[in-house]
Amino acid sequence: MCEWFYPGKMTGKQFPSVWLREPRKTTSPGRSREEIVRAAMELLDAEGLHGLSMRKLGAKLVTGATSLYWYVANKDELLELVYDEVWGEVRLPESETAHWREFASVMAHSMRQVILRHPWSADLIGRLPALGPSALSLTDRMRRILKTAGFRGADVDYATATLTSFVYGFTIPEVAWKSSMGEGYDIPAMHDIAARAARDFPDLAADFAVEQSEDPQVMREVAFDFGLVSILDGLEARLVT
Repeated sequence: MCEWFYPGKMTGKQFPSVWLREPRKTTSPGRSREEIVRAAMELLDAEGLHGLSMRKLGAKLVTGATSLYWYVANKDELLELVYDEVWGEVRLPESETAHWREFASVMAHSMRQVILRHPWSADLIGRLPALGPSALSLTDRMRRILKTAGFRGADVDYATATLTSFVYGFTIPEVAWKSSMGEGYDIPAMHDIAARAARDFPDLAADFAVEQSEDPQVMREVAFDFGLVSILDGLEARLVT
């Protein structure tokens, strides 16, 4: 199974996942677990992980924070629910008979965009288990596609892990960069800094000079696609052999 479904370090204790118990039914009109999750996502998108608290969520829903504990035992359970909503936004090919490369490409590009759209989710990867229906449905379909293509045994796990690890490895630093620098950073100033830092490395300096005329967003998209295609080529080569 891909590593994104495992919790982080649990210090030997069993993880009390919200998905391992039946959800409690609503006790008041107009309130549901789904409504709470939507409101939590709105807070997270606006203020990030540090901006989410049961008190703020209760205020947003015009209810007391205490009443929220009827639906979730703690904040981690709430985050598990929201985390699964993130994976539910990943777009996949509609056709059940899509070629495995098309499926993997659409999934990877969509997964990157979803993480960028909800940057706080990057901090939950590897920290919370993804045991909800959206995450499990996503990995189940990916595994079935790979098996149909001819991958067997542990290679199914390795191929899935390789794809998702590439997406995380490329996207999480991008999220961190945007978080620290913002979209409105001074691009000419950054180019000047890079040029001065590379003055003792002529090849790098020349490359930096060429890149100054490129759109950073376009360059990131192209770089992501280059890496993804290279990984798919490698997996296909292993499949053939």
